[in-house]
Amino acid sequence: MDRTFASQGDLTEKQISFTEIGHDLWAYTAEGDPNTGVIIGDDAVMVIDAQATPVLAGKVVEKIRTVTDKPIKYVMLTHYHAVRVLGASAYAASEIIMSEKARAMVVERGREDWDSELGRFPRLFQGHQSIPGLTWPTLTFNDHLTLYLGKRRVDLRFLGRAHTAGDIVAHVPDENVMFTGDIVEFNSACYCGDAHFTDWPATLEAVRAFSPSAIAPGRGAALVGEKTVNTALDNTADFIRSTFRPVARVAQDGGPLKEAWGACRAECDPKFSSYAIYEHCLPFNVARAYDEALGIDTPRIWTAERDRQVWEQLSR
Repeated sequence: MDRTFASQGDLTEKQISFTEIGHDLWAYTAEGDPNTGVIIGDDAVMVIDAQATPVLAGKVVEKIRTVTDKPIKYVMLTHYHAVRVLGASAYAASEIIMSEKARAMVVERGREDWDSELGRFPRLFQGHQSIPGLTWPTLTFNDHLTLYLGKRRVDLRFLGRAHTAGDIVAHVPDENVMFTGDIVEFNSACYCGDAHFTDWPATLEAVRAFSPSAIAPGRGAALVGEKTVNTALDNTADFIRSTFRPVARVAQDGGPLKEAWGACRAECDPKFSSYAIYEHCLPFNVARAYDEALGIDTPRIWTAERDRQVWEQLSR
């Protein structure tokens, strides 16, 4: 291979920010590393996405304890990916929430995803020996679930397939703030290895329909204000379309995967090469886009072996 596999060479620690994006609503961000959201209610706290290990989740807890001593009752997981869920045990929450589809994906491919992501990006799995096992929800739903943290209402919603088939968002109506997970990114590449490219733009429009005053995205800085929110929604949609269109043209014309890789780079490099994890995501994105263009609706399971095969084929 001409380049270090995936992000094995990314050893630089990121600067953590903890930003209030609405009253008692916080975004834990780290320069393109996975984000975590925090909702503080009258009597309890909800965490949105757990980080990859209990060790890294402990850093989130430290930040939470600078602003509240209320118990962390809920951990809501926007989707099933290991980098988002395997730190859940650190919060000692009484309820762990996923969509029903996300839980099914843990059953189907959770172990493989854990092995895959650990191999791709070791820095994000600091203290991985502390992970007690796969994270299983105690509460699931299909389309909509409303919870109350005292008087504070939190709506959990499935708005459509996007980053995965089971993505959910959290919306806090009293501040009109949304926590979107990896449906929305900001100055960061979208990882599309489990994506549904054709559906994703419509899901972004479903987010936009709320006219959120702020969004905590999956990666990148917190988005505060209508202009910044809409810019992030537009850029995410552009990334998705710019990845899929050139790959689909090659796939549907019978061209090989390597040709699709070149076509994707020709369109995406000028716009997105400076984005966080751009090079990391490209091989996985092209492989999934190629499959979807050929009518494969359910993403193929990524394993550590398949990761390296695709990386070697496309990156050399």
